[in-house]
Amino acid sequence: MATLSPNNSPNGFRRKVSTRRRNGSHLPPYQTQETHDSALHAIRSFLKGRTCYDAFPVSFRLIVLDIKLNVKKALQCLLLNGVVSAPLWNSEKSIFAGMLTVLDIIHLIQYYYHTSYDYATMDVETFRLESLRDIEKELGVAQPPLLREHPSSTLYDAAKLLIQTHARRLPLLDNDTDTGHEVIVSVLTQYRLLKFISINCTKEIQQLHLSLRKLKIGTYVSSSPPTDLPEGYNPYYPIATANLKSRVFDVVHMFSERSISAVPIVDEDGVVVNLYETVDVITLVRLGAYQSLDLTISEALNQRSPDFPGVVICAASDSLGTLLQLIKKRRVHRLVVVEGDEEEKKGGKKGRLLGIITLSDVLRYVIGEIGIGEGIGQETEEPKSMSESAKQQPSS
Repeated sequence: MATLSPNNSPNGFRRKVSTRRRNGSHLPPYQTQETHDSALHAIRSFLKGRTCYDAFPVSFRLIVLDIKLNVKKALQCLLLNGVVSAPLWNSEKSIFAGMLTVLDIIHLIQYYYHTSYDYATMDVETFRLESLRDIEKELGVAQPPLLREHPSSTLYDAAKLLIQTHARRLPLLDNDTDTGHEVIVSVLTQYRLLKFISINCTKEIQQLHLSLRKLKIGTYVSSSPPTDLPEGYNPYYPIATANLKSRVFDVVHMFSERSISAVPIVDEDGVVVNLYETVDVITLVRLGAYQSLDLTISEALNQRSPDFPGVVICAASDSLGTLLQLIKKRRVHRLVVVEGDEEEKKGGKKGRLLGIITLSDVLRYVIGEIGIGEGIGQETEEPKSMSESAKQQPSS
């Protein structure tokens, strides 16, 4: 990059040296491990001094569903309002009854897949939300914990609870002073919390310069596959993947079994060509289109809504600060890590699946499940953390 200095000015005129005191440079200071750690300390201190109320948007709407509502109407309500989850309310007892999430619908789809399509189409008209927990018992999957927090709790405490329970959203409840009954005030999501950090901690984020892989944020493809590959071995272990010829139900089973919300779609070379998400199958119950479970991923993707935002990819060398700046600009729930120019020079293939990073991974590191400075290894070391895409977790 060329710069223009007084000595090579076009007209040769040299300005008299000013005696006024200049402002400090706008260039970021030299960044080290210490500046990175200091930024993390500052972010955590900031969250300890802010309450959940502070993270509320200026204007928002809250969709609450009664547990007596049938599933089909509940899904129509979610889709019409552009949300993928909602608090549940027991009107008979006037108490909070948990959360309805896309994963609940995935469990429902898997349950009905083993019955006749005609029976499923008929039953979904009368199946009520209060019966969803019975479905989970039938499938033998973990039931989500009944989490709650008060809006006046600090954001740091709320984030800790999200991390400890592997939840993606946290209902905020208060009590009506007149009736003494519970009142659902709002729901704090991982995305909302991380966006609040990215908006209010701009200076600190600029100092989070270390790479995602060096910080061991996310889950990465194992670099040490077994010598004798067993039949059915997943070359992208521990990440669940599928290809364009995979059946939709096989991916739905991955969603339910692993409590994950997305599966990378790769070609024969491991290059990421798309991402299949739980929201892609949420319309199956609403429309009663259970036959769609037998479609291939390729066929299902052709039916995807045209407003799909696309797959967000990144390189393992990208910094944590860059990721948080991205969250500030657009709604991001996960990033697929692919091989870039650096890996290609070493014999890799550009675009090949390398890892996946969820908001849980980012929040876990920023809030501090491990101590600052711990878990910092070399760029080539194998990350030990396991994200939502790699291990079974209960989901809120």
